[in-house]
This record gives sequence, C-alpha cells and structure tokens, in this order.
Amino acid sequence: MKFVFIVLFFFQLHPLGSLAQNKTDAILGKWINSGDKNLEVEVFKTGSEYKGKVIWFDDTDNKLRPMKERTDSNNPEKTLRERKILGLEVLHGLHYDADDDEWRNGKIYDASSGKTWNAKVWIDNDGSLKVRGYWHISLLGQTMSFNKLF
Repeated sequence: MKFVFIVLFFFQLHPLGSLAQNKTDAILGKWINSGDKNLEVEVFKTGSEYKGKVIWFDDTDNKLRPMKERTDSNNPEKTLRERKILGLEVLHGLHYDADDDEWRNGKIYDASSGKTWNAKVWIDNDGSLKVRGYWHISLLGQTMSFNKLF
C-alpha cells in the first residue's frame, strides 16, 4: 500500500501530460539560423498553434535600408507591402504531431520572394531546429537549420 501511495504521489508531481507538454513546447524560444547566422526568429504559441516571427536579421547588405525600416515589399498583396519585416510573422499554423514527433500543417512565408509554402518543423538529434518549406509534398522543398539562443 505504501508503494502505491508513493507511485501515485510521484505521478501527481510529474503527470504524464506535463511531460508531453514539455515535448510539444520544445520549439518555443529564440533561434538563429545555422551557417550564415543572419536571421533570428522567435517561436511562440497561441492556443495550440505554433508561430514564428522575425526578431533580427543582418542588414549589412544595404546600410541605406536599415533593418527597422525594411518592409514586406515583395508581398503579392499590395496592401501588405508596407508591413515591417522586423516582427513579421513568417511561420504559422503548426500543430504538434506526437506520432511523428514534429510540428505539421503549417505555412512559412518568404519575404524575399513574397511566396508562402507549406511547412513542417522538427528538432534533430543534435538539438537543432529544422524548418522545411515545401510545395505540396515534403520531397519538393528546402530545409533551414536553426540553433537555440540561450
């Protein structure tokens, strides 16, 4: 009986739901792209949906157009072309799929081209965040890698 009480007490302190919750929220936080290290995004959650926004990018390519002034000028919708890139939500609609341990059914927006792609996200064995943008099927796409900022 004492053993049962201890087990029940343990599960009350560490419910299985909170362990799963930690797994589903593993992508939350600030990330910088691997390699060039010229883009930082913040992944956040609204309800059960995961989203990402631009929080910094390297603007040394054109000092006449600093980061804080750059707009979404390539957006196909003319009414959205004045939106600032800084703070722009570029990833949305992701939901965690526990069976495949990834976040799926999202959309990713590429401000440099004005195109929106299907997206999925996962955390690789090395702890890096992989973001795959693709057209219809995952095989037809490109993957970006990000490292967590602490």
